[in-house]
Amino acid sequence: MGDANVEAGSLKRTFKDLVAGAAGGIAQVLLGQPFDIVKVRLQTTSQYSSALDGASQILKNEGPLAFYKGTLTPLVGIGACVSIQFGAFHYARRRFETSNATTHPLHPSLSYGQYYASGAFAGVANSIISGPIEHVRIRLQTQPHGANRLYSGPIDCVRKLSAHEGVLAGLYRGEAVTILREAQAYGVWFLSFEYLMNADAKRNNIKRDEISQWKVATYGGLAGEALWLSSYPFDVVKSKMQSDGFGPSKRYSSMRDCFAQTWRAEGVKGFWKGIGPTLLRAMPVSAGTFAVVEMAMRAMG
Repeated sequence: MGDANVEAGSLKRTFKDLVAGAAGGIAQVLLGQPFDIVKVRLQTTSQYSSALDGASQILKNEGPLAFYKGTLTPLVGIGACVSIQFGAFHYARRRFETSNATTHPLHPSLSYGQYYASGAFAGVANSIISGPIEHVRIRLQTQPHGANRLYSGPIDCVRKLSAHEGVLAGLYRGEAVTILREAQAYGVWFLSFEYLMNADAKRNNIKRDEISQWKVATYGGLAGEALWLSSYPFDVVKSKMQSDGFGPSKRYSSMRDCFAQTWRAEGVKGFWKGIGPTLLRAMPVSAGTFAVVEMAMRAMG
């Protein structure tokens, strides 16, 4: 009976983690999509001199709704992604806590290495769906405007990408670098947030759920900055691969080849193109995500 109650409690906690993560994911997309399309355009083309120039040209040539191109896919998909991220992170965290309680009963709390590992686990779990979702979003964001567009919508894009080289080579193009990016990014994301939250609680001698929402948002925003600074070169390579052509027009044969070509053609700067709007986006988006997730978790108890 005791084991059954523990299992039921664990499933209930996981369900709450997933629901809170989904709410945070929706907030993340709505706040971040306009910044994201500018970032992707800067990463994949050379037609804009800066983030401001890119945003201005998109507004002038394509209209304000262009900043929400491809939003349906991430709105559904990123909600699921963030749900998986938080669900997987807290699952791994609880596993570490159980193990620590056995090996170090006086200090069962996680080390910061374990927080990183839990975040990296969440990132790898997330990459299974984030890879194709982001691929479709990038194709929709970078396709020609108007009558020359290549895809009529997300479903058409999925169908055409899968038809080119199959599901794995087509839809899942760039998955290897996506896994590397997700593991590093979310390892650092969760580690940074948990460090800041724990430090605040210890400094002020309060419980975690007593930390004010504005502080939660601030720590979430800072964690978002750390996420991108630690993983951005992987993201550049991913965007290049996922906007690359097919057949004779394909430029990159592999992740390694994309890294090499970027280095030869652009040097170190090539791996940081678009970092400005990305960091500008990261603060409000990550702040909103963690604030909404924490609010949802506190509301559900």
